[in-house]
Amino acid sequence: MLLEPKKDSIPTELGSSNTPANWAPYLELSIASKPVVQRKRFLGCIPYMLKEDEGEGGLQDVLGRLQVLMISTPKRNDLIFPKGGWEDDESIDEAARREAFEEAGVKGIISATPLGEWIFKSKSKQNSRGLNGACKGFMFALQVTELLEIWPEQVTHHRRWVPVKEAYSLCRYDWMREALDKLKEQLLFEGNFRPSPYSELVDSSSLCVVIPDASLPSTSWRPPSPSSSLQLVPEGAVALC
Repeated sequence: MLLEPKKDSIPTELGSSNTPANWAPYLELSIASKPVVQRKRFLGCIPYMLKEDEGEGGLQDVLGRLQVLMISTPKRNDLIFPKGGWEDDESIDEAARREAFEEAGVKGIISATPLGEWIFKSKSKQNSRGLNGACKGFMFALQVTELLEIWPEQVTHHRRWVPVKEAYSLCRYDWMREALDKLKEQLLFEGNFRPSPYSELVDSSSLCVVIPDASLPSTSWRPPSPSSSLQLVPEGAVALC
């Protein structure tokens, strides 16, 4: 028969040298009964593009041409970045691309590494204490190459291109501004993921997607104007039709 020890005599830590063997079941039960904080996982991305180069180049010129895509929310009058949860059968970057497609109607090249990891409260738990409602999320950079005219959640999420400087004032939360900081750092200082200065934003209604050869001099070609109905393929470029 296993006798239950007095509560005030049970040691608070497992594995202590003075812990009798017959106390183990009660200690395990005590630990198992403690609530476990479950954090909802989310991921998202900051879609971006560079306006056509009209300056003299340099880091400040890149930042001046940098624009990010933000989307509206159905219940609040503010702008956010595309984000959401991910399925068990998809990788984290696949899920980030899916969220960008579903909420913002864009496709593109996603960064090899995330901008960072953040823990914050969900919208419904902003005023709660402790870690209840806490979410753990990752954000990526997405260089937009295709802008869709129709996308799954366009009724609830309208999109807007804004200069990165303006985006800071539109961010509701600190983690969003921190993600913008990381985006600028990644674009400017990580040479393995530096956007092409003449990156072309392709409308989904176009028949061909023209991708410039990175080995060509920057003066060899320019993207066609938005009003042009014919896309010419420059020598050395790849056309995906």
